[in-house]
Amino acid sequence: MELRQLRYFVTVAQEASFTRAAARLHLAQPGLSAQIRQLERELGQPLLDRGGRTVTLTEVGAAVLRHAQAALAAAERITHTVDEFSGLLRGQVRVGLISGAAVEEFDVAAVLAEFHGDHPEVGISLTEDTSERMLAALGRGDLDIALIGMTGADLEPGIGIEVVLETAVVAAVAVADLDYGAEIPLTALRDRPLICLTPGTGIRGVFERACAAAGFEPAIAYEAAAPALLLRLAARGLGVAVVPALSTEEAAAFGVRTVRIVEPEPRGRLALVWRTDRPASPAAKVLLGQLRIALRAGT
Repeated sequence: MELRQLRYFVTVAQEASFTRAAARLHLAQPGLSAQIRQLERELGQPLLDRGGRTVTLTEVGAAVLRHAQAALAAAERITHTVDEFSGLLRGQVRVGLISGAAVEEFDVAAVLAEFHGDHPEVGISLTEDTSERMLAALGRGDLDIALIGMTGADLEPGIGIEVVLETAVVAAVAVADLDYGAEIPLTALRDRPLICLTPGTGIRGVFERACAAAGFEPAIAYEAAAPALLLRLAARGLGVAVVPALSTEEAAAFGVRTVRIVEPEPRGRLALVWRTDRPASPAAKVLLGQLRIALRAGT
């Protein structure tokens, strides 16, 4: 029995699929299946039920899973302990980032470059995705650190949070559109064509929760991952863009003006998140500390 076989087994159990597990592990599916069958032969019992549409644990597999997870966690702690004594940073740190977050005031690239210069033996991977998917990846152990937009939903236990930016969520309309004053009640947007970020993003989640609390479902006409595209669509008169607050200069550059949303005023929050219920590698701890200092300084 090898640690890698236990890791393969745990991943298949988490994904409930050999196909998804193989993709996550960057392995060929036949090779993954062969390793799991070898582990089952060594233990003398089937661990997985392959008969249904999804892979499920047998009774023995469910019992073994807890011990396999504990063994992997123990092996990780041993490696981390040795690294801390030797003062060596190595391995891989996986960072997640929401689209559009790496701007001048939050120069994540500069932090990563400085970290790489100080610790060239550490590999860094950077993923850009929605907040919801990155939180799921954090839970699976596929990410070490993420910079997300808070959706307003409660986070599961075991996640550390540091809010680095809080901003009003506003409506952006074409400069020539005179139907809007300086502010608008949230309920007045009920039947307006809206231009929003994609589902799973922080601002979209905050806005949809505010609308649900007000008793209506927003009419989303257009959606895009980049806030700049939302503003360009609004500037063309295609609807009302729901975006983080802009300065007057920023709005003018896109050909829009902003209208404050009130009753209530939705607010978006940008936050660093990480796991607190499992051991982090020394490299991940150091990079997290540097990101917290740098992003705190940018606020």
